[in-house]
Amino acid sequence: MSERVEVPDDALPVARRYLRIERLLSGGVAVVVGLLGAAAYLALPLLWALAVILGLLALARVPVFRTNGRARLRTGADPASVRDDFTGATPPPLALQWGIADDVRVDGEDAVYEISYFLGLRSVEMRAEAESEDDRVVITGTVDGEPWGTYDARIEPTERGTEIVVDVRSDRKFGLRRLPQQFVARRFRDAALRAQGYEVIERSSSLSR
Repeated sequence: MSERVEVPDDALPVARRYLRIERLLSGGVAVVVGLLGAAAYLALPLLWALAVILGLLALARVPVFRTNGRARLRTGADPASVRDDFTGATPPPLALQWGIADDVRVDGEDAVYEISYFLGLRSVEMRAEAESEDDRVVITGTVDGEPWGTYDARIEPTERGTEIVVDVRSDRKFGLRRLPQQFVARRFRDAALRAQGYEVIERSSSLSR
């Protein structure tokens, strides 16, 4: 039996700003692809135009890239509180997911986020499962039952609180249409962490095939 969860308020304004810009960018990419397809249709013979349109759609949607990265966070909270945050239903690194969800609940050991798109015409179910052992928490995410991403967090006590090293790995590939979303998420991800009391003192990221 699942139980609904009230999400923390601190990161919600950041997540909502991210959602507005991300939707605008996603819509902009779709418009650009549509305009290029229309231009090809008007300027080229039909068969060539169809080939160009199919090529544009494939370029935008075919999974090509993975994202990887590492972030070092700092907080004044003690390691036990950090571990509770990362193993809870709303872990700090996933604020841009649970912060835009229509519904957040706990189902067994999983946190479940229902996220809608296209004015509610499409929705996805994201599940996050956290495993904790000593000073390490591993969060594994799936979307509609398919692998999505893994967050491997190592918790290190310091004299002034706690530092956390988070290694992030994408468990699925994405198409070029997702690149703008990745760049926007990078900016808002740090702001969402700060809103929750986690300062980002170092971050690196990369794309791989």
